[in-house]
Amino acid sequence: MSRALQVAKVADRERTAGRLLKSSADKFYDPDVDIDWDAPIAEDKDFHPERRISLYGTELWERMSPEQRRELGLHETASIASTGIFFEVLLMQMLLKQVYRHDPTTDHVHYMLTEIADECRHSTMFGKACRRFGVPAYGPRKWIKSIARVLPVLGRGPSAYAAILVAEEILDRMQRENMNDERLQPLIRMVNRIHVLEEARHVTFARQEVVQGMAEASWAAKQYHRVMAAVVSYFVVLSLVNPRVYEAVGLDRRAAWKAAKKNPHFQETVRFWGERIMAFLTEADLVGGPSMLLWRRSMLLPKEATS
Repeated sequence: MSRALQVAKVADRERTAGRLLKSSADKFYDPDVDIDWDAPIAEDKDFHPERRISLYGTELWERMSPEQRRELGLHETASIASTGIFFEVLLMQMLLKQVYRHDPTTDHVHYMLTEIADECRHSTMFGKACRRFGVPAYGPRKWIKSIARVLPVLGRGPSAYAAILVAEEILDRMQRENMNDERLQPLIRMVNRIHVLEEARHVTFARQEVVQGMAEASWAAKQYHRVMAAVVSYFVVLSLVNPRVYEAVGLDRRAAWKAAKKNPHFQETVRFWGERIMAFLTEADLVGGPSMLLWRRSMLLPKEATS
């Protein structure tokens, strides 16, 4: 890469970071101040849209009582939120590693530090929501947590940011739908609204890093980033619904999880949540090659791409 092009790319990063810093200063939320955690839980409101619950439309679903269905929606919401905490913590670790490598006087680094502060508040907010509704912070299964410890070590460059984007944009698509759904709990809608508004800046920042990183990557590096992005994305989707949620509503864990994975309604929901990020990753040349097997198993690919 020429020296002039390097300077131009640094300038682009600085302009984007400067703009995002201004936006962060103009509009941010403090969950301790902006959410009424003592507000009563509405008895006539749901916790998750029924059609987005993993068992919706299955034979198991038809046998469940309305109370069981509502309760399962609550536990799946808690699972998704606590999985969000887990991946946000991994994101913060990766961003801190980037801070070490860059000039701390730049807006680029200042924005990374600002994003870390945002993610700290978001993780606190998700944790408080689980506690308010009296449900466990399920998070990913233990074996996935063990494997994920290597992500901050192996994750670098565009695939690290791509992994961040998959987790963030799946949540974003889900929460944009939920925050406007008046059938849901007001507290859940407010948590979703705060997260959506602040994550929009994070997505802009990460997308630019992916595009620039892939443009600069060698052929071998691109293959590495493709594999890493597919592996992490597969585990993100696998972690959204912890199978323990089914036991919480009196169902057999294994049978329910098996039904959920085969459920065409749930598969379509995952595709819907991942539609925007998959279009972006495909355009950025991060989807393809041997990693396609994992992409297909992730349920994130458009339906025509899996046939």
